[in-house]
Amino acid sequence: MKTIAVCSFKGGTAKTSTTLNVGSALAKFHNQKVLLIDFDAQANLTAGLGFDPDNYDSLASCLQEEKKIEDVLLKTEIESLDLIPADTWLERVEVTGVLASDRYAHEKLKKLLAPLDYDVIIIDTPPSLCWLTESALIAADYAMVCATPEFYSVKGLQRLSYFMHYIAERHPFEMLGLVMSFWNTRGKNNQSFIEVIEETFPGKLLNTKIRRDIAVSEAAISGRPVFERHPKSRAAQDFLELTEEILNKLSSRFTCLSSTR
Repeated sequence: MKTIAVCSFKGGTAKTSTTLNVGSALAKFHNQKVLLIDFDAQANLTAGLGFDPDNYDSLASCLQEEKKIEDVLLKTEIESLDLIPADTWLERVEVTGVLASDRYAHEKLKKLLAPLDYDVIIIDTPPSLCWLTESALIAADYAMVCATPEFYSVKGLQRLSYFMHYIAERHPFEMLGLVMSFWNTRGKNNQSFIEVIEETFPGKLLNTKIRRDIAVSEAAISGRPVFERHPKSRAAQDFLELTEEILNKLSSRFTCLSSTR
């Protein structure tokens, strides 16, 4: 089982869209058993898969030892794709109940996920350096960062890099790659942005870039992945290519580990 935390330092980087569409593509086109976890109190991933977050419990109830994970799992319309939804309780979960007095509370998510039987778990984190993001990175084998070709998005990558490095020193995980979204192939500052990314995350910029496409928003509104609502859109093509690139990276990493044993 491989667990991936998807992170960003600011909103609007297509972090949730990347989680939703890559996870769905892994299940639908690559025969992977996938669990998506909405770990952001905004619950955009939950809504993007067609569920009303006001009607379901999140991992907050599991972290507080009130429910088991099996009680909050939801089956999606895509076979082999499950979801743990989010709710507003997540925003304050670490300062309430049993977590408030637990000095190792940030390691609890990792323990909850360990017994699960999935090929891939993808955690959609909040766009901030908070307790939820820290818990997700501690639980993860890999981290994937989302950014856009704009000043504030790229500028925040350095702070995110420091945050990730600090956590990885105590709870090791591997940087899987950085995804650029809302990409304009003719952008005047593309090279400048790429140079900053290479300085912050050397060699981690993924080849596949997600081009700006209204089809992503329209698909999310309908509660479906983009390749189901607009299968011929450029975003659908980009997300499918991104999924294959991620799978290749995971497979090559697994092969390298096996060969050293």
